[in-house]
Amino acid sequence: MQHRESLTPGVWGVVATPFQGSTLDVDLDSLAELVEHYESIGATGLTVLGVFGEAAALTVEDRRQVLETAVECTALRLVVGVTALATRPAIEEVRAAQEVAGERLAAVMVQANSAKPETVIAHLDAIFRATGAKVVLQDYPLASGVSISTPALIKVVASCACVVAVKAEAPPTSVAIAELSAAVGVSVFGGLGGQGLLDELMAGAAGAMTGFSYPEALIACVRAWQQEGYEAAQRELLPYLPLINFEQQAKVALAIRKECLRERGLIKDSGVRAPAAGFPEALRGSMGTHLREAAAALENAAAPVRSF
Repeated sequence: MQHRESLTPGVWGVVATPFQGSTLDVDLDSLAELVEHYESIGATGLTVLGVFGEAAALTVEDRRQVLETAVECTALRLVVGVTALATRPAIEEVRAAQEVAGERLAAVMVQANSAKPETVIAHLDAIFRATGAKVVLQDYPLASGVSISTPALIKVVASCACVVAVKAEAPPTSVAIAELSAAVGVSVFGGLGGQGLLDELMAGAAGAMTGFSYPEALIACVRAWQQEGYEAAQRELLPYLPLINFEQQAKVALAIRKECLRERGLIKDSGVRAPAAGFPEALRGSMGTHLREAAAALENAAAPVRSF
């Protein structure tokens, strides 16, 4: 495939939407601190209003406030999630994002909305004709309810010049990423909390586009991979793998990660909006163990090397 525009490799942090109090209003102060933290540790960019950002549970005004805060509090480029699977509502979401983010908008993240490549192609073409927005094509059947084959995804990307990246989150991700990265000519990112990051990098991933309560580890891993290869990347990520696996538990992953972020002091409250499940108190002890391990790893990574 000919060379084409592609999203910058690295780690695009998927930002949680913090809520506060019993009313679960959006906590814009915590959000500001969180996006500033991502910039301070060297994230390539931010993904806001994604699945982990609970975008489907936000009102139109909530979405605007979240995006305005991200624009105001960081200079990083933004990928903005689109929740709608139908074309006309998706176009409305994209236009709203463009109105707020302007030139800071690197792309919008649009989910594959059909198993049929022709349907997805028509969907993306209509969005691009109406808005001119670049697209990150997301394959995340757990969220969308849509299962699309890798050959179909390749056909979509080949047919849609507006696609600048693919986010591959249909297991086994490393298999899909290997096929996609060899064929599509644009960046392919892994997600799922970084659980398969090392294998995804070896398969050709450009980095990670995901949430994790210690994004410093993902950034260090991807940088090490880019500069030195697998062994260096493994050293950076290995101490954090117990916490990565802990956070990715089915049905409660969102609540666990937000509680981990709260324990780190990056957000003030870990509340989630329905239908997401709350944090299971039975896991607090093991969470504390994993967080202590991760904190120690981060401290060791930051410690100066002594010369003798």
